Amino acid sequence: MSSIKVPPLGESIVEATVSRWLKHEGDTVAIGDTLVELETDKITVEVPALEAGVLSARGKNEGDVVAVGDTLGEITAGAGAPAVAASTAADSPTATAPNAPPAAVSTPSAVKVSPAAARLAAETGVNLDTVAGTGRGGVVAKVDVLGATPPAAASVTAPKVPSAAPSMAAGSRETREKMTTRRKRIAENLLQSQQSTAHLTTFNEIDMSAISALRERLKERVEKEQGVKLSYMPFFVKAACMALKAYPIVNAQIDGDTIIYKHYVNMGIAVASDGGLVVPSLKDADSKSIVEIGKDMGAVAKRARDGKLSMDDLTGGTFTITNGGVFGSLVSTPIINYPQAGILGLHKIQDRPIALNGEVVIRPMMYIALSYDHRIIDGQQAVLFLVRLKELMEDPAAMLVM
Repeated sequence: MSSIKVPPLGESIVEATVSRWLKHEGDTVAIGDTLVELETDKITVEVPALEAGVLSARGKNEGDVVAVGDTLGEITAGAGAPAVAASTAADSPTATAPNAPPAAVSTPSAVKVSPAAARLAAETGVNLDTVAGTGRGGVVAKVDVLGATPPAAASVTAPKVPSAAPSMAAGSRETREKMTTRRKRIAENLLQSQQSTAHLTTFNEIDMSAISALRERLKERVEKEQGVKLSYMPFFVKAACMALKAYPIVNAQIDGDTIIYKHYVNMGIAVASDGGLVVPSLKDADSKSIVEIGKDMGAVAKRARDGKLSMDDLTGGTFTITNGGVFGSLVSTPIINYPQAGILGLHKIQDRPIALNGEVVIRPMMYIALSYDHRIIDGQQAVLFLVRLKELMEDPAAMLVM
């Protein structure tokens, strides 16, 4: 009999929630079969069977919180279950964590493939002989198959907005749903930010006419020559980096009674998903051009879709931008991504009447918000930061030549 243990979950992650059992007690399991999925605050981890046999006991229930090294269940060996082939591999809908590589299974062509990857390849028609494995020992993982999936099968839609409540049974007036580890950690971090900082938000608005015209003029050429789809976000990242250089206190952090000034900008980009909020950071964004920022954003977005975000992606940020406008938000007061001292909130572009040179004109306008830690950032610095950002976005030529 062998124990099923919680594997290492990644740097600084010590606990997870049992998300889903894929095998029942008494089920025959083969080497490499995914037994259970664990959800952390960052990633989902598949726990495979390390030997063939029968799942004799499930020691943890779905929803239980477990720590690294805890026993999840037991496998009784000797049942003679063969290792599964790729064509009959068990399904798994989630990516394997970087520190929990999938066990390999053999295919007729001798390619080492995880069960989840084999099933996805069968569903999408990917030839596993053409896929390079990035798992330990060259194992082809699900994320590798996702990267090789034909465009029609791998199309990605905009993030879904989670429903307000789980589906309700007939006649039920209330439904209880236990928080996932990820949701609990998000809640803890937001509460810590509110309790540990002197939160204040200041607002401004940007006339998006100039930046919109520039983007329209350049986007086709940039995509053709650089392979980058030019959105508004790289312009905002560049403008924010330049404003942070002008007002470095907004990019600083507090450590006890010391202020740490960061002479670089690792720009966090808040990304919403069904599983909760993640904030990967673009390293040294202040030293990059708008096109380079766009390339980095595309690469990070792909890693997020493929489940390949690393701990390096998710740590080290010095300032954050969040864009509620993609969901239709007109104005908001974002919560600081603690221990950072500031977060920039972007919103929906909306045609509005404004006074310009004594006349009322219709322009595409966006409200912007800066939430900041008033313990180290004075109101004057916060306002001037937004004013500088507004100036750069309304006169984008300044960004390109400075």
